[in-house]
Formats: sequence, C-alpha cells, structure tokens
Amino acid sequence: MSEAAQTLEGWFALHDFRSINWSAWKLASEDARRQAEDELKSFLGAWSAVEESKQGSTAVYSIVGQKADIIFMHLRETLEELNELETAFNKSAIAQFTTPVYSYVSVVELSNYMAKPGTDPSENPEVLARLKPILPKAAHICFYPMNKRREGNDNWYMLSMDERRSMMRSHGMIGRSYAGKVKQIITGSVGFDQWEWGVTLFADDPLQFKKLVYEMRFDEVSARYGEFGDFYVGNLLDSDKLGKLLSI
Repeated sequence: MSEAAQTLEGWFALHDFRSINWSAWKLASEDARRQAEDELKSFLGAWSAVEESKQGSTAVYSIVGQKADIIFMHLRETLEELNELETAFNKSAIAQFTTPVYSYVSVVELSNYMAKPGTDPSENPEVLARLKPILPKAAHICFYPMNKRREGNDNWYMLSMDERRSMMRSHGMIGRSYAGKVKQIITGSVGFDQWEWGVTLFADDPLQFKKLVYEMRFDEVSARYGEFGDFYVGNLLDSDKLGKLLSI
C-alpha cells in the first residue's frame, strides 16, 4: 500500500449555486420584491459580521452562463453552521425566487506534499491563515471540482510518496508563479462530495484563470492524472451590484 498524504484541515466550505426565477420575480409585487431584497441584505450583513469576527467568511458572485445565476461561497468552523445558514436562507422570502442548481461540500485542506522536513505546519501562522482564510473580494471567481485519475497505469494512488511529492512540488511552482494575480483556495471533499477536491480561484483579471489552468494542463500532475468537472466563472456582487441585478 502506498503511503497516504497527510492533510491539515481548516474551515468547512459550502459552494451554494442558485438560479433566479426571473418570471416569478417580475410577477411579484413591488412590496414582495422589496421584502426579499431587504432580507437578502440582512443575510449579507450577518455574514459580514461573522467574517469581521474571524469565525468564517462568505463571498457572493454572479455566475456567467446558464449553469447558475449566483453563488454563495461560505466558510465556517463546523458543518452544523453551514447547515444552519443554508436552512435559514431556504426559509427566507428571497429563497422563494431561487432554485438550487448545484452545491459543493468540502473543507479547506493543505497536504504535506509541500511541507518543509522537520517543521510542524500546525504551528506556522501562515499555514493557519491558509486553513482559515478570509475569502478575497476580487473582481472575479472561478470554481471547478477535480479528481486524481486512478485508471490502469495512470493511477495516482499507486505512486510512491516520493513520486507524488516530486510532481506536486513542480505543480505547485506553477501556481506560485501567479502569486499576486490569482488567489487559490483548495478544499478537500473525499467522503463529502462526488469529486475529491474543489478549486476556487479569485482574480481581478479573469484572463489569469485561463492562463493558469492552461499552463497547468502541460504539467504531468494535470496532463496525466487530472480529471476536471464543470467550470463556473463569475463577477463580484456587493450590495449595490445586487440591487442592480435584482432591479426590474
């Protein structure tokens, strides 16, 4: 049996994708729409307060294309907290005008592939900050799930730890070359969702998503062992932009 990679876990993550029932929204009375918008702004305020107290983080983006209209990405200490905020939203007036189209449950994860020998990552403030990150409010978001292939001779999980560590170091250097351009948050989902990892990228220039993912395609970790789900890309929503989005 190959040696399993050890991981450190931080905040739990929920990517909640919704579509808006525009027909129902336009048919609703002005009072009903105002109530729904006020309730949504109340949620945003409550989520912001959680973030300010460093007990979690939330980012809200509109999604380009037909897969969804909006994403709420939440990070919280526990699965119970994620469940509670999801249920509270589902009971709200604004939720009556939305339909859940996709969700992803995972936990912020760091592996020991990149760890320096002889160090205790759990005592490193930079590592702890990466495990419980405040989500950047960059102009754009990109999310996609992925697996490591385990078919025939291309079985990631049959490789030795040394082989995997060497390839992941090379893979990681590509990501580091985009420091300052793209912020990446990796969440593990083995046992939580259909895929093994979720990758969430944040950038002010959306072309950096294309350049980063394309360059990584040529690295052996992705070229030989990577399997990818759908990509979701979108634009930051603050209170003003939400108001414009929902205006009739």
